Amino acid sequence: MSAPLRVGVLVSGAGTTLDALAESAPQLGASVVVVIADRPGVPALEVAARRSIPSTVVPMQGEPPRDVAKALDAALRPAGVELVVLAGLRSILPVEWLTGWIGRVVNVHPSLLPRHGGAGHYGRRVYESILSARDLESGATVHLVTADVDAGPVLLQERFRVPSGSTPESLQAQTQLVERRLLRETVARFAAGRWRLPYRPSGARDDSARGPAGRT
Repeated sequence: MSAPLRVGVLVSGAGTTLDALAESAPQLGASVVVVIADRPGVPALEVAARRSIPSTVVPMQGEPPRDVAKALDAALRPAGVELVVLAGLRSILPVEWLTGWIGRVVNVHPSLLPRHGGAGHYGRRVYESILSARDLESGATVHLVTADVDAGPVLLQERFRVPSGSTPESLQAQTQLVERRLLRETVARFAAGRWRLPYRPSGARDDSARGPAGRT
């Protein structure tokens, strides 16, 4: 039996996705081994403390990219992290760091990318954008992280109808259920070796297992 997949989670906010992932990780064959916040005092750090997950703060906004890259590596590599999950991270990751983690970083986004994605589309802004556009459908997307914001290859995506009379709050609640389900499935596939790390997609959206067995 293989060791649990070692997951690092990057956060900026409340930590609800982190909490859900940490709760289900043992059943997925994974373990959240470190949490990194891009600012001090965020509730997600309290979630990490409550679950006895080591955590640290790596300020990112306005900091020299090379310094951010070194600090992220210093937190992730000693912990043996194999997969990095962005769970509500609002900062843009430096290319200097991403180049060393290509195929090992995934993000969960609360829309049907490429719609309502890109710089500035996070949190409540996404739901307001969806409702303003009067979209009949919405959903969530898990994708590989690249230098282009919210533009990496899609791994999993699920859609649903937007109920009449939806508010940003109700749409968020509906979307978060889908986000957590997709993230669990993503982590489970990597943990089981159905998707190999580092992940190198052949191009199209993946709705089934792809790649040879083995995490590395």
